[in-house]
Amino acid sequence: MPVGKPEFVDNPEPRCPVVLLLDTSYSMEGKPIQELNAGLHAFKQSVEQDGLAKVRVEVAIITFGPVQMCQDFVTVDEFVPPFLAADNVTPMGEAIEYALDILEDRKEDYKNNGIQYYRPWVFLITDGAPTDEWKNAAQRVRQAESDRKICFFAVGVQGADMGTLSEIAPIDRPPLLLNGLDFKSMFLWLSQSIKQVSRSKPGGTMVALPAVGWGQVSS
Repeated sequence: MPVGKPEFVDNPEPRCPVVLLLDTSYSMEGKPIQELNAGLHAFKQSVEQDGLAKVRVEVAIITFGPVQMCQDFVTVDEFVPPFLAADNVTPMGEAIEYALDILEDRKEDYKNNGIQYYRPWVFLITDGAPTDEWKNAAQRVRQAESDRKICFFAVGVQGADMGTLSEIAPIDRPPLLLNGLDFKSMFLWLSQSIKQVSRSKPGGTMVALPAVGWGQVSS
């Protein structure tokens, strides 16, 4: 019988993967990137208070630009929020496709190690517009949503191209415009939502999520 990966042998709990796709381009410099960093700390602290969620919720962070894996999948009890700095342009299309690819690889890890898992979440946060080709990424997002393979959320910070985000996000889950720089409230909502998911049955129906008080659908 093959030996499983130590991370799954030591913790055989079902996994709830969350990919944070974070825009770290030049325009996020200053207060926006500071509040984003503070929000990541609030997210960890909130999820960590839930004994079950902290060993079931896995976080990976992909920043753009350039596109890079800032944090590979790790359960929240092992997660150390990185210090993000603003730099470069906004290759959003490449970042989204990379996120979808690493999720497929991670699901294979789960299957090969006999680990149940919840439908992955992809949470995109941007204050700009893609500087690369993004239509294929949008098509992949909508197909994956249609196939119930992911739950994709898009959040625009002031200055974001909400029109393009509307073409990327699922039709029944339009992008939300963040109220000011209230990243903390957004991340606390994400933590509460994902804690509820982690207490449900893997592969079950979508749980009811808390009301969104931190953003609004852009008209």
